Amino acid sequence: MTRVLVVDDERPALEDLGRLLETSAGVEEVVLAEGAAEALRLLTEGQFDLVFMDVRMPDIDGLELAKALQRFADPPALVFVSAFEDGAVSVFEHGLTPLDYLMKPVSRARVEQALERLRTAAPGEIPTPERSSEIIPVEHQRGGATRLLDRATVLYVQAEGDYVRIYADSGRFLVRTALSEIEQRWGGHGFVRVHRSYVANLRRAVEIRPQLGGAVTIVMADGSEVPVARRQVADLRRRLRM
Repeated sequence: MTRVLVVDDERPALEDLGRLLETSAGVEEVVLAEGAAEALRLLTEGQFDLVFMDVRMPDIDGLELAKALQRFADPPALVFVSAFEDGAVSVFEHGLTPLDYLMKPVSRARVEQALERLRTAAPGEIPTPERSSEIIPVEHQRGGATRLLDRATVLYVQAEGDYVRIYADSGRFLVRTALSEIEQRWGGHGFVRVHRSYVANLRRAVEIRPQLGGAVTIVMADGSEVPVARRQVADLRRRLRM
């Protein structure tokens, strides 16, 4: 049975989401908090399995609240809720790791999907503010819509000034973050810095192709090639046990 906290500064939205959760199977208790300050008090007084929180709130917003939860010994899983499409990009830029991201008005189907993710996750697989999520919110090039990208589908990431371009099975996506952040955050999931401008997903590599002068390129699953800096070749071979 799941204990859920819902956080939103708008009372109608708060109550609507609360009613959806109260009638969902497996939810034991739903507690409503009208703002992040009240939510922090409730979170310090009792344990919750899951928190649905609005991204944009006055005084303390959802991003700040999520960062505060990083200090908890056993933080709950997070689901962000927003009426703004760029909210998901903000979540990613702040290095936060939600279980899901819902757009307002929230439908019953999306609430059930989020709860199902919580129920079916194996121990240690539930993303919290201290763990790395497999879902990456990125801004789509068409119409400013937000796409939730599965990190496992990413082939490699290339630096482009103050941005990075993510190359995935479903397309290319520009995200405002540093390549060093990608390297640090995804290092435990097969992503390796192979060049000053590239981080490659070695789990999606299919071939190491030698070049003149001792350099190599990595051939990815889609046939694209990622250059490897000469100083990184030895480390790459060690990682691949070549």
